[in-house]
Amino acid sequence: MRQQRESGKTRLAATHSGRAPQAQRGAQGALEAGRRSSARTQDIDRHVGARIRERRIMLGLTQQQLADLIGVTYQQAHKYERGINRVSAGRLYEVAQVLSVAVGYFFDGLEGESERAVSPRERMCLELARNFAQIPNLRHQEALSQLARVLASE
Repeated sequence: MRQQRESGKTRLAATHSGRAPQAQRGAQGALEAGRRSSARTQDIDRHVGARIRERRIMLGLTQQQLADLIGVTYQQAHKYERGINRVSAGRLYEVAQVLSVAVGYFFDGLEGESERAVSPRERMCLELARNFAQIPNLRHQEALSQLARVLASE
């Protein structure tokens, strides 16, 4: 920067050397790093949400039931599962208690993972858990459970 004097007034004029001043380059680098950090944070939020959804389905709970258990609206529970809204530490602890898992469960598989797709086997297991939970007759649930045990032991 250099000063210029025009009719009694002093003003600052930028000097142009063909490249951005050091402070501006530093700000751009910080902005780019912030974007990378923000994208990584969003990936983590989506991962945690997917793990919440996966566990909820394994237990046969609906989003509404989960929402009621943790004291939020259905819409908020949906946003948590989609990773749209971040789950606070206190709320994550509460979700872990309701879903009977340790808080670390939601972060399992996060290291070195890059948007892996759900395998057909995992999808089938989730669907099986969802369908099993929807069987209203407890005797039928028990019979199905015994059948699965017998088939698994063969």
